[in-house]
Amino acid sequence: MPLKTEVPIRQKKAHPKKKFFNSRDLAGYLFTAPLLIGIMGFAIYPMVAALIMSFKKSASSSAGEWVGLSNYQYVASDKMFWESIYNTFYMGIIAVVLGISLSFILASLIHNVTGLRWRNFFKAVYFLPNVVSLVATSILFTFLFNPGSEGLLNYVIGLVGIEPVGWFTDPSYSRFSIVLMTLWGMLGYNTIIFIAALTSVPRDLYEAAEIDGANWFKKWLYITIPYLRPIIIFMVIIGTINAMKRFTDVWLIGGTAGNPAGSLMTAVLYIYRNAFLSSQMGIATAASYILFMFILTLTIILLVTNRKSNFD
Repeated sequence: MPLKTEVPIRQKKAHPKKKFFNSRDLAGYLFTAPLLIGIMGFAIYPMVAALIMSFKKSASSSAGEWVGLSNYQYVASDKMFWESIYNTFYMGIIAVVLGISLSFILASLIHNVTGLRWRNFFKAVYFLPNVVSLVATSILFTFLFNPGSEGLLNYVIGLVGIEPVGWFTDPSYSRFSIVLMTLWGMLGYNTIIFIAALTSVPRDLYEAAEIDGANWFKKWLYITIPYLRPIIIFMVIIGTINAMKRFTDVWLIGGTAGNPAGSLMTAVLYIYRNAFLSSQMGIATAASYILFMFILTLTIILLVTNRKSNFD
């Protein structure tokens, strides 16, 4: 009976665990040290300090009396805060939806323009408003949307017999007027991003669709839009975050009270009023963290929605 020979089992060599720090990593840590120190000092530390301050009753950045969740309870029960959240969402959602849609359509049209010279001309024309600062834009639209007949827009609509409109003085129109001003400023930047993204769509997909008899609209609807969905989601997230942080334009036009009748009171303007006008730093930091949770929740929802769509 033949004897069974045992095959020796090859033992795996144990690799030594990499140390967190060794002499070869010294140069890398030295190069990244300024950036890490900057992040710790100007990002992480202020966030932690603001979180601690939100549990205190303080009129400044110095130490104050510990009050627990009283500041959060005050903000949650303050009618002005929820009105500011409503105004922020109202202007933000309309601006993001219209801005992304119009810029994507414009980018598609410019991308199909024959002739590099004309294409660059339209790029420059639509991107030009993005060069203008938000302060200058607010001052410009204050003259354009002047509530009297001397305002340019009211003068134009007066030519067809329409009475002057209080664009920034009537609560019924003030929020949408801010949206129109926002569209003028953000349209060019979004359009340039979409034009760059359109160049990445493979031409093979369009050629295959043309062989199957698809027209330009079907190619745009079933090829361009699905292929650029990650870019669209990215632009929606960035636009949403910027919309939730709206402050400069409404402060210049409506003042610290968010006039007219508080219709331009945004969440960041509410935080500014409590921090620097009422000297309630605890309430202001509590409101800022509630706003942070709103932004974080919206961002997570958009990311999860995009991930589910990719799986489907």
